[in-house]
Amino acid sequence: MNTANKPNIAILGYGRMGKAIEASAQRKQLIVSDIFDIDSQIKANGEYQFDVAIDFSSPDAVLDNAKIVAEMGKNLVIGTTGWYTKLSELEAIIKGNNTACVYASNFSIGMNIFFKVVNHASQMLNNYDDFDLMISETHHKNKIDHPSGTALSLGEIILSNIERKKEIVSELPAGAAIKPEELNISYSRLGAVMGSHSVVIDSEVDSITLTHNAKSRVGFADGAVFAATWILGKQGLFNFADIV
Repeated sequence: MNTANKPNIAILGYGRMGKAIEASAQRKQLIVSDIFDIDSQIKANGEYQFDVAIDFSSPDAVLDNAKIVAEMGKNLVIGTTGWYTKLSELEAIIKGNNTACVYASNFSIGMNIFFKVVNHASQMLNNYDDFDLMISETHHKNKIDHPSGTALSLGEIILSNIERKKEIVSELPAGAAIKPEELNISYSRLGAVMGSHSVVIDSEVDSITLTHNAKSRVGFADGAVFAATWILGKQGLFNFADIV
């Protein structure tokens, strides 16, 4: 088991992200003791060697996985997106078992810096009504949720700072126009694009574009492994953006 802040890692979901996490853990000289996937799922009565599980499985599996891991008294890192309407249920599971969980819409350190850049920019833009904003995101064709969890996180940052923006819209009926109080998030799915997010700020006289482009899965994997190390020995529910 763990020694000196070096937890044994379990991987929930052994797709491309799961393999990237395995490689990241190995680079950091951590042991990946257990790997779970569709045909080898984690069991409540299983005897495993991991201290922290990293979940990049599917939105439908997140709560079931969390319940099993928490009832074992082990901690959890969740990188899966598309389940956030059930956040209160996750919180109850974690608190009820006195364990810990770090979740994030994006585990890239660079993206979490980008969140803070957008937070600062939107605070300033609250004072300038001439500027409008929108968010655009592009991901690979196999990404299921849309808009991405990262785009929605960016949207929530903007809504929290700009009083004239009240709600996010990503689907518009034919012939409908964006209302001044709405924040538009557009999304595209294309080929093998890893992930691109832009916040576009526009007025009649100038335009500003803030963009983050992910070059590979390495940044997401390294952030998730960092979170797994950070959470060792802790209790509670944490957003990765708050601990970066």
